[in-house]
Amino acid sequence: MLKIGDFSKLSRISIRMLRHYDELSLLTPKTTDDFTGYRYYAEDQLPVAGRIAALKDMGFGLAAIGQILKSYDNPRALAEFLSVKQAEMQIEAEEANRRLLLLETAINRLRKDETAMKYNVTVKRMPERYVASVRKVIPAYDQEGMLWGIMMQETAHLGMQIADNCNSLAIFHDDDYKERDVDVEVQMTVKGSYQNTENVVFKTEPEMEIASATYKGSYDQLTEVNHAVASWVQDNGYEFDGIMFCIYHVSPHETQNPNEYVTEVCYTVRKK
Repeated sequence: MLKIGDFSKLSRISIRMLRHYDELSLLTPKTTDDFTGYRYYAEDQLPVAGRIAALKDMGFGLAAIGQILKSYDNPRALAEFLSVKQAEMQIEAEEANRRLLLLETAINRLRKDETAMKYNVTVKRMPERYVASVRKVIPAYDQEGMLWGIMMQETAHLGMQIADNCNSLAIFHDDDYKERDVDVEVQMTVKGSYQNTENVVFKTEPEMEIASATYKGSYDQLTEVNHAVASWVQDNGYEFDGIMFCIYHVSPHETQNPNEYVTEVCYTVRKK
């Protein structure tokens, strides 16, 4: 029989952890002196201690280790436990690699440009939504208000209900920047069901993955924010996958002070 100190040295497990394993019935001493309370372990418990240490090194928690030890002599059951853990760790590794890439590209961007983190870019899923839409070719980007005017005029009699998580946004359909005659669509998320009007179309937009940056202030910053999002997309293993649009969280409809506008610049993307 081995005293707890000797067993600790041989198993390379601290006395504190051996006592904790005893409390959890994970590795219980063979005998305990009723008078002194000293714990004594048998030599044949050293392999069990080794199994616990090996499973901890693989990332298993103590509760899971207790379950695994019950099946340790069943190779198929043990392989199943290990396979599940392997799959979990693969997901964790992929997430860690994604975060490492984000850190690396952010560091590189800051080394090139100290203002690179002025606009923070994130990737997220935009859920499926039912929208009222007006799309037209208008003289210039700053004439977008005429589309909103058409929407308000033609839906005034419908009793249209705004969705709880309403997104008011403008989609820019041209492949590149144009000085005039620009193809723009405005959308508002609504709830219910409505008949199309002369210029307003009601439709369901699919879920999409977007890279976006939200900023506060006037629309004069749009070009700068566009560049920030585009650079982030190229640096982080994504590629553009369709439309570019702006979500107006706080727009001229809510305030006449451009410094109070809150705009989210979005690009649909996909992983390369």
